[in-house]
Order: sequence, then structure tokens, then C-alpha cells
Amino acid sequence: MKKLVNSQQMKKIDAFTIDEIGIPAMVLMENAANQVVAAMEERISREDIILVICGSGNNGGDGMAAARILLNHGFQVDVFLIGERDKLSAESKKQLDIIENLEMVIWDDVSEINFKGYTVLVDAIFGIGLDRPAEGKYAETIQLMNAFQGYVFAVDIPSGISADNGQVLGTAVRADVTITFGIEKIGQLLYPGSLHTGKLIVSDIGFPPSAMDVISSNVLFYEESDLFSLPRRAAYSNKGTYGKVVIIAGSANMSGAAFLSAKAAYRTGAGLVQIITPDENRAILQMQLPEAILTTYQPDGLDKESERLKIIAAVSCADAIVVGPGIGKSDTARMVVDLVLENSQIPLIIDADALNILSDRFNDAALPGNDSRARISAVAQAVPVGSILTPHLKELARLLDKDLAEIKADLLGTAEFCTADSDLTFVMKDARTVVAHQDEHYINATGNNGMATGGSGDALTGIIAGLLAQGLAPSEAAKLGVYIHGLAGDIAAQEKSEYSLMASDLIEALPAVLR
Repeated sequence: MKKLVNSQQMKKIDAFTIDEIGIPAMVLMENAANQVVAAMEERISREDIILVICGSGNNGGDGMAAARILLNHGFQVDVFLIGERDKLSAESKKQLDIIENLEMVIWDDVSEINFKGYTVLVDAIFGIGLDRPAEGKYAETIQLMNAFQGYVFAVDIPSGISADNGQVLGTAVRADVTITFGIEKIGQLLYPGSLHTGKLIVSDIGFPPSAMDVISSNVLFYEESDLFSLPRRAAYSNKGTYGKVVIIAGSANMSGAAFLSAKAAYRTGAGLVQIITPDENRAILQMQLPEAILTTYQPDGLDKESERLKIIAAVSCADAIVVGPGIGKSDTARMVVDLVLENSQIPLIIDADALNILSDRFNDAALPGNDSRARISAVAQAVPVGSILTPHLKELARLLDKDLAEIKADLLGTAEFCTADSDLTFVMKDARTVVAHQDEHYINATGNNGMATGGSGDALTGIIAGLLAQGLAPSEAAKLGVYIHGLAGDIAAQEKSEYSLMASDLIEALPAVLR
């Protein structure tokens, strides 16, 4: 597990290193420049002609130092000082003096530069401190850089990207490679910042481990070492040891969601999986997944106590319960959701149509205040304590009655809003899924665009259920499940390609992740 930082936290780390540890800013700048050059030399040749574009802050100083090192290594390199000379930081002023003494070409006016004369650009304009839209000559230069046909490197973060939330501040550089220093920034993982970042290289420039103690970050992501937190398997065990998953899914002649969720739960290690679904799905599910226990009900028969008791009996002895995938929004589906909510004594995984049914219920209800906070409070009261909700962002917008663009613009703020006053876990599914529980936020960095396909979310639900049944806490099952789901998608895409990936492919890739 690794922490992510925002701009203010990174500035504290930098200041602690300089002021308390005593490492001079010029040493950090020289280290940063050497790391930038090292990354570049792996990707460019001596025939390349390089333009380093520098602002007036220390990011610009990093760029000027890198330009000087590239020159010393035999590269053809010029500098464009877009920043104001009278606003240069002390370290950047020293770097400018050095490159002037070396008689390097230093441009001061973008209109004088022929960008077609270069094959590589280095963006060292703003760094992580930008908190307002890029305008004027900065916006003009960034647009020219984005029209450039060669390789683009960014120093620390692409200029114009917010390090705090990944949003584009006016306009932003689209880099092929970003060399960031010390630790990943939140805005480099969240979209659209991730698109502008390109390949992210994290470089050590001398921040001591103790510098991390000066900040308290509640945003994290996982690495492969976090797979060690998987539930342990015991030699002396049976199917009961690994938990029973009950999946209430599917509607008449729509069995795919139930199948995918159930198989994913089995592939993740659940000891037993029971599917509850309409009777029309019996034959196909028995053929597709004979390992599952199958309990069916008549869609028009839930007014009978015998039909309701089937569902009540199943949820009363489960270790993990999924409700929602593919159930639709019929009157029967609403009755099923009510039965599960009324009779479950353990946290639920509430997915897909079950979420939409809750949203409709709140739309029809007179909630106190009639606002998003009241809706979150109503959700917390309607579901068992500790439940996991797995909305994609459109479903989340409906649940909160918020504008989708507003949610996308501040994903972490939305996460904090959803979980600040409850024990719920939200799995906010997107290209960068965010899992939120209380004050902790997990950003998932695995997965690929091949997973943007029908059934992928059903597989995720099953994975989380399998982990929950084996004893992980709800928030841990959600975080690890999202991470595993993305890893499986990456493995499957290597074999199938991102174009051809199907949800069943990532389920079949789970053994490679969990071996």
C-alpha cells in the first residue's frame, strides 16, 4: 500500500527536507534534473534536438538544470524561458546564470521559436503548485506543445494539471512520459490528469523516509505486495471454512449477471455460492455453473409466503450477500430488494438495479431537506451497517441527485461526502475506481479500457463477495476486490487484447492473479 499526496502535502515534504533535515534545495534540484535526464536517455537518441520550456519557479529550475546536463552529455538542447526573469526563484536564477555562462540558446518569446525544428520537448513550466487556469502566453505555449509531433516529457507533473484532483486548469500539456519526484500525486492517477501524464516514472531525489511523517494522507493505492492481505488458505479446511455467498441476481430469461457474479465469487475462493434468481433461468444456470446452489422463485409469486421464505432462508445463513445485478426494476425486483433489506443481518453488497431501486424510492419520498446529504442518510438507514454500494458514476449521480459533471470534477470530494457520517463503503466505479470508507479513500490504478464491457461490473461484485465471505472486512474486501479485478483485466488483455476482452475473460484470469 502506498500513499498519494496533494500539492500542499508535497510542499510540506519538500520544506521539511530542506529546513529540518538540511538538504539544500539546489541538491534536490540537481537530483531531480539527473533523474529527468536518466529517463530521457532511455527513450531518445543523440540525433534528437531538444527544447526545454521553463517557468520561473523551481520546476523551471529543474528544467534548466536538466538542459545543462543534457548539453554536457552531448545532446543538442535549447531553452525557452517562458517565466518572467524578475520572478525567478533563487535556485532557478542560479540555474539560469549557469546556462547563460555556457552560452546555451535561450528563447524568451514563443513567437520566435520554430517548434518543427525540435524532436523532443520538456515541460518544466508550472509543476505541482498551479491552482488557477493557465492563461495568456502560457496557454498559447501549451497549445503549441500539444500540436507538437515529437516526444514530450513532463517534469514532476504536466503543466496545467491539478495535483490535487487531476482536473485540467484551463489547458494542460499532454505528456508521453512524466518524471515525478518522491511520491505519486493524486492528480496523476485520477482522470483526466492520468491521460495527460502518460507513463509515470517515480524518481527518488533524496527525500528522507522521515519526511513522510510530516503529512497525514488518507488517499492510497495498492501494489502487488498488497496481495499478501488475501485471506489465508488452510490445509485442514472445508467449503464452510471459506464462506457462503448468496447472489440475488438476474431477471426472467436474463441470467448473465447472476452467472458472472457467481463464477467470479467461486474463482476468488468462496467455499459455496448460492444463486437466487427467477425460475426461467434455472436450466441455463445449471448448465453454465453446476457448482452453484440454485434457488429459483416465480416472478409473479412473491405474494406467497413459501416463495418469500426461500429468499429469507438463504440470506439468513449467508456470509456475504449480493443483491441487484440484472434484477431489473419491476415490482417483483422491488419486492426482492425489500425482502433482502428487511431480513439481512450482515453487510450487503448492493449493486446495479438494487441501487436504482433505492434511487427511485428516494425520488418518491419526502426526505428532510430534500438534498444529497438527506439521501445519503436515508441510504445508511435503509441498509445494514457496513454495507458496500457499488455504483458507476451515473448510478451515483442518480442516487445523490447530483449532476454527473459535478461528481466527475471532484471525485474525492464526493467520496468524502458519501462516507463522512456512516459506516458504508462506496465503490465508485470508473476508469479510476475510488473506494471510500469513512475518511479513507483508495484510488485503483489497475485495469484497462478493455474492461469497459458488459458484465465487467458483475464480475467485480462477485470478486468482492468472495473476499467478504472469507472474512475480510467490507472496506478491505472492496479495495482488494477492485485491485484484483483490475489485475485480472490487465492479464486478460495481454492475451485477448483490449479490443477483444470480455467479462468472462477476466474471470478466467483470476487464477493467474491469485496463484
